[in-house]
Amino acid sequence: MRTILVANIKGGCGKTTIATHLAAAYAAAGHSTALADVDRQRSSLGWLARRPAAAPALVGLDWAKDLSDAPKGIQRLVIDAPAALKTKQIEDLVRMADIVVLPVLPSAFDEQATQRFLGKLEELKSIAKHRKAVAVVGNRLRARTKAADRLDQFLGGVGHSVVARLRDSQIYADAAASGLSLFDLTGKRAAEHCADWDPLLSYIETA
Repeated sequence: MRTILVANIKGGCGKTTIATHLAAAYAAAGHSTALADVDRQRSSLGWLARRPAAAPALVGLDWAKDLSDAPKGIQRLVIDAPAALKTKQIEDLVRMADIVVLPVLPSAFDEQATQRFLGKLEELKSIAKHRKAVAVVGNRLRARTKAADRLDQFLGGVGHSVVARLRDSQIYADAAASGLSLFDLTGKRAAEHCADWDPLLSYIETA
């Protein structure tokens, strides 16, 4: 089983969007996949509740109170972590994960919070000694804007692999409202945005 932790201490940076899309991508590829929601708001589980029966199946795990083992036979486990993680929570979740996916928005506030979170991660031996990878993802980017340019400068100095840059688009919100992801949609527009995810999916499998 490969376990992917999606985390950042900054709220609103797109953790749930990325977690649900990763889970949906794995399910669409034929992997037996579980999506664990650690956030008390249970946004990922709410998305799962809206998911059509015809969409590739996913197992939802409510970890808001206690962490538990994934069911037998699960090949991919995606963990949607809450913001404002305590040190013990970070340690426990990172210990379970094979890789940490860290989304960051083009915002000075997000960059500052992300830098603090990376500092906390680097205090853990598994991260400091590169036994576990951290994949930084630039999220909701708009090309040719000052915010995107500033984020690129920030990402160039974080000291971890920046593996994907995801464009800002209403298509994400439209899909989420129906319990779907880009990987569940057809059409040229969805395919173009799905291509943004290819570097991240490849990195997770090889890291």
